[in-house]
Amino acid sequence: MAPKIKDVAKKAGVSVTTVSRVLNGEKYVKDDLKAKVKRVIDELGYAPSHIARSLVRKKTNLIGVIVPDLTSSFYSTILSSIEETASLNDYNLLVCNIIEDTDKELKYLNVFKEMRVDGIIIMHEKLSDDIRSFINKLDIPVIFSSVRPLDHKFVSVIIDDYEAAYDATRYLIELGHERIAFIGGDMRDITSGQNRYVGYRNALKDQRVRIVNDYIRFGDYKTQSGYNLMKELLACEPRPTALFAVSDDMAVGAMNCIHDHQLKVPDDISIIGFDGSQLTELVRPRLSSMEQPIQDMGKITVDTLIELISDPTFSPREDLILGHKLVVRDSCRAYQTER
Repeated sequence: MAPKIKDVAKKAGVSVTTVSRVLNGEKYVKDDLKAKVKRVIDELGYAPSHIARSLVRKKTNLIGVIVPDLTSSFYSTILSSIEETASLNDYNLLVCNIIEDTDKELKYLNVFKEMRVDGIIIMHEKLSDDIRSFINKLDIPVIFSSVRPLDHKFVSVIIDDYEAAYDATRYLIELGHERIAFIGGDMRDITSGQNRYVGYRNALKDQRVRIVNDYIRFGDYKTQSGYNLMKELLACEPRPTALFAVSDDMAVGAMNCIHDHQLKVPDDISIIGFDGSQLTELVRPRLSSMEQPIQDMGKITVDTLIELISDPTFSPREDLILGHKLVVRDSCRAYQTER
C-alpha cells in the first residue's frame, strides 16, 4: 500500500501536523527537523494527495479556462501565455474547448465548481441565459479575456476593437485604396464581430470612401472561411484592391485564394489581418496585421484573476483596456492606378 502521512510522521518521530507544515512550506519548523521529514518522505516515496491538501487549505491552485476554439491561432497563442503565467504562480489549468457548444460549456462549468477551482477565465461572450445565471451565482472569481460580455459584473482584459478596426481600415485608405473589402466575424460577438465591423464602416464614412455592400462578407474567423469568402469577393466587378480581415486566420485563407486565382498579394490586392498571431511571420508574403498584445493579455488576465482570488475585496472599477498596434509587413502596398 502507498505510504500515508501518518507513516511519515511515525518514522520521522514527529506529529502529523509537523509533516503537514513541511509539505505546505510553512515557516514554523526548524531546519534540521524539516530536513529529516523530507528525507523520510523520499525514503518512503510518499506523495501527498492533492485533493486532501486542497480540502485542508481550502485552495486547489486550479484555474478553469473556457476556450471557444483551440484550433484558432489567436486562442492557442493566448492560452500559451495564460499557462506560462499560471505555472509561474503555482497554478494549474483545466482547459475546456467548447467549440461554441453551450451544453458542453455548462457541463464544464459544473465540473469547475465540483473541482473547486480557485478562479475561471472565459474567452468568449456568447453567453446563454443558463450560463449567465450560473456564473452570476458562483462564489468563484470569474474574468473575461479578449472579450467583453454584456454583463458588466465581470472585469474584462481587452483592446478597443472598434478603434483597432478603424485604424486598420484608415491605413488602407491612406495607401490610396478606395475599393476596400471586409471579411468580418460572427455578428453575435460584440467585441470581435460588431465592434470591428462598425470600425471598418466608420473609417470609410469619415474619409468619404463609398461603402460597397458587395465587398462585405462575414465568416467564422477560420482559414477556410477566409478562402471561401475571398473567392466570392474576387467575383465582384470591379474587384476590390484591398481587404481587411478581422482575424489573421481568415486573412491567410484569403491570401491562399488569391494565389490560387493567379493573382498576387500585394500587387493585385493588399491585405491586413487582425490579432498579430504567429501566422503573420509564417506566410509569404508576411502578413500585415492589427496586433493585439496577446502575450500581455494572457499575463494580465492571470495576474488580475490571482488578485481576485487572493483578495475577495479587490474589485477593478473598470475593464483593463490594452493598446493595439498596426504591424506593417509585406502584404500591403500603395494603390496604383490600373491601366
